[in-house]
Amino acid sequence: MTDDTLRLTEELNIRYGEDRTDKLIRYIDMILERNEHINLTAVRDRDEAMIKHLADSLTITELPQYVGAGKVIDVGTGAGFPGALLAIADPDKEFVLLDSTLKRLKVIDEFAESLGISNIRTLHARAEEISLRPEYNESFDLCVSRAVAGLDKLAGWSLPFVRKGGYFISYKGENYQTEIDNSQKIIRRHGGEVTDVITTGNGYPGISGHVLVVITKGY
Repeated sequence: MTDDTLRLTEELNIRYGEDRTDKLIRYIDMILERNEHINLTAVRDRDEAMIKHLADSLTITELPQYVGAGKVIDVGTGAGFPGALLAIADPDKEFVLLDSTLKRLKVIDEFAESLGISNIRTLHARAEEISLRPEYNESFDLCVSRAVAGLDKLAGWSLPFVRKGGYFISYKGENYQTEIDNSQKIIRRHGGEVTDVITTGNGYPGISGHVLVVITKGY
């Protein structure tokens, strides 16, 4: 383990206790093992995955918009980042993990059962097609999405899931300001407004890459 990975494990133990920390790390290990047979992540190194996937996914957990959310949807969850890791960290919240690739969702279901994660439901669909269905439209306190698409497309797919007064938080890279500028029209069209950009890693060691773009959906 690198020094960053060791410090990360210590930090997770402090925040979540040994049981949840063990499940978080086991989930990463299971993804990397299965990655040898099905393409789940471009990251192959365990220490790198601990930082780039685990620590990065959890940077949201101390934001008030996340803390106050009971129902969360992860749009374009892929291998379960950030949704599956957030579900392990916060067992009292309800998570829907949405993706258009069924084989990845089957892996998440299998791993969730193996680890005893009971607050995850996977949903095989395209966000732009399912977000207007009554059972999903404006049904979530929070929508999250990480490394899926440009914010202009992503806002149009994600904001319909969010209830009025709720939030959409997008994990974005170094070009986040350009993406925000290019997506203002679509964000406003769906009743949203960029209200914050978080550039800190919330104390997790080794964080790099993403900022959190917070969009509030108005009443």
